Amino acid sequence: MAGDRPDGGEVPLLYSEGNVAARVALEREVRGWSTTELAERVTRAGVKMNQTAVWRIENGTPRRRINLDEALAFSRVFELPLEELMSPPLEGLDIDSRRLVQEAVEAFYEARDARDRLHHAVVAIADHIKTHPDSSRAIHEQCLRLMGDERDARTLSGDIADGGHY
Repeated sequence: MAGDRPDGGEVPLLYSEGNVAARVALEREVRGWSTTELAERVTRAGVKMNQTAVWRIENGTPRRRINLDEALAFSRVFELPLEELMSPPLEGLDIDSRRLVQEAVEAFYEARDARDRLHHAVVAIADHIKTHPDSSRAIHEQCLRLMGDERDARTLSGDIADGGHY
């Protein structure tokens, strides 16, 4: 049978329902969510679930099975690819390390999204100045007023003059 060793022991599967259960518990703990909060998030993601179901997935004996819709909902809620959710947790990475990495990843995406927003805003202002060249000085003065810091306002004005933030 697949997963059996010749000596009668089991070979751990790379992807398994047990891995998903362990990852659900780990990812929930990393985010500081209760089982109730996770159940509510899964329900909002489109798969009805209650706190007891989450607890039985994580701790039940026997453990509650996870269907495909639930696995996809967990993947969506944790913002992890399904393959990652099915993979065993990394060895040597404690809960505090995982929280720090999670925080860094979230900050990275927030910063990237903010840079993209800034770039689009700067491009829009640069395009506006091209069609309304008389507004250039007032726009730069407004940047200074709103920012309060002359160096930052000059940086933003420079980005606008260059036509973009990147």
